[in-house]
Amino acid sequence: MSTTDTSSTSIDIAFIGGGNMATAIIGGLLRQGRAAASILVIDPVPSQRERLSDTLGVVTAEGPTEALRSARTVVWAVKPQQFKDAASAYAPLTAQALHYSVMAGLRSEDIARLIGTPRVVRAMPNTPALVGQGMTGLYARPEVNAEERAAVQAMVEPTGQWLWLDAEVQLDAVTAISGSGPAYVFYFIESMMQAAQDMGLSAEQGKQLAVATFGGATALAAQSPDTPAVLREKVTSKGGTTYAALSSMEAAGVKAAFVAAMRAAEQRAGELGDEFGR
Repeated sequence: MSTTDTSSTSIDIAFIGGGNMATAIIGGLLRQGRAAASILVIDPVPSQRERLSDTLGVVTAEGPTEALRSARTVVWAVKPQQFKDAASAYAPLTAQALHYSVMAGLRSEDIARLIGTPRVVRAMPNTPALVGQGMTGLYARPEVNAEERAAVQAMVEPTGQWLWLDAEVQLDAVTAISGSGPAYVFYFIESMMQAAQDMGLSAEQGKQLAVATFGGATALAAQSPDTPAVLREKVTSKGGTTYAALSSMEAAGVKAAFVAAMRAAEQRAGELGDEFGR
């Protein structure tokens, strides 16, 4: 069955929405030793519920259920445009909970207003959380206490790294840098694969070279005391092949265009919040 009987289940954490990010967080919770029977996922799509129940063993439901009243944490993982309707349906059952949002662009004041409690933590994760290599920006409203912040950290830890922010507006920058960031990396990998094929290598060879290069370079950047600029200089000999490539990029304005692209993403993140708040 795709929907589990929740009548006799004690739920500790509930997910409204069972997509990729919810799946990543749930997987981390299970690896920490959290009991699958204490996790509820509500999703209207039968195939989604069946997948979560069969693969993760969690409790599932199609819609509002009394089991929500026992949840200490509610994770909002629905599409932003679905939130208003979802909030009206679930808010009466979740007043006791800490609310954790992974919905892009929705400001915590709007979330708090619609669910009727200020105990909201807003997060901006990214897709590498699916393999435990994610980066999550976090902002907690003042009403969230230290114990609840620690609980959020424990929930996020298995998915990768996290960064607490002092001002919610900084989440727009996090969205532009790390939230959307994997797409930029994939874009560069695509470009390197195309170049590899243009030079006579296969697509698979190009992928292996590009992915290994990104993985190795980021690992070196993380572990080295040198700045990325210094690391770049160390592999750039005047008149050499790397110099030729970087000079071509500079002449084409790649760095300026890349910075401008992230500012565009930051601006759009802010606009999404403005549009929802109207």
